[in-house]
Amino acid sequence: MIQQYLSRLAQRQIVLASGSPRRKKILSNVGLIVKAVPSTFEENLELSDFSSVHEFAVETARCKALEVWNRLKISKVKPDLIISADTVVYFAGEVFPKPRFKEKAVGILEKLSGQTHKVVTGVALVIVDYSKEEIEFEVKTFYEETEVEFCELSPEMIRTYVETNEPLDKAGGYAIQGVGGTFVQSIHGDYFNVVGFPLHKFCCEIYKLCSENLL
Repeated sequence: MIQQYLSRLAQRQIVLASGSPRRKKILSNVGLIVKAVPSTFEENLELSDFSSVHEFAVETARCKALEVWNRLKISKVKPDLIISADTVVYFAGEVFPKPRFKEKAVGILEKLSGQTHKVVTGVALVIVDYSKEEIEFEVKTFYEETEVEFCELSPEMIRTYVETNEPLDKAGGYAIQGVGGTFVQSIHGDYFNVVGFPLHKFCCEIYKLCSENLL
């Protein structure tokens, strides 16, 4: 989809406001050259302050992107595009972040067992224009939602999976691209969104920006 614009994009300074190796790999696999500058935004927004989980994920992504932009605009790095994303696993009115601890991971997987949950990723793009006397920028946002159905998980399945430590740095306590993928009975939507970045919708946005000469 964006192949015709890859030579142009290679001349742009593209920054990924994330330390996620998975997001960087998804982007590099389609030919994009990105510089990772992890955001230091605290991610302390409250879900209850938003009308939907989609708005929550989008606003978190926007705050991440703007934190990086505010840092870089006074540095030697001059980004043309900053990409930020926030992935949320959502089920029965509850958001499941990265568990960090094994006990938390077990609790999350027990709730997701045999159920269909949603994975929502909010994305923010900061497009910078250096052509004018004063630097201008625009923020575009969007989100993607994917439904994931888990099989029934026995306590032993959960325990042995958590012992691999794979769940500890993954939203929802599992990695669909890893051992956690064996729990996935079906998926409806963008697979890459579950990994952490909605590739198709992102490429649609980049195609539009390039075709309108905004990037």
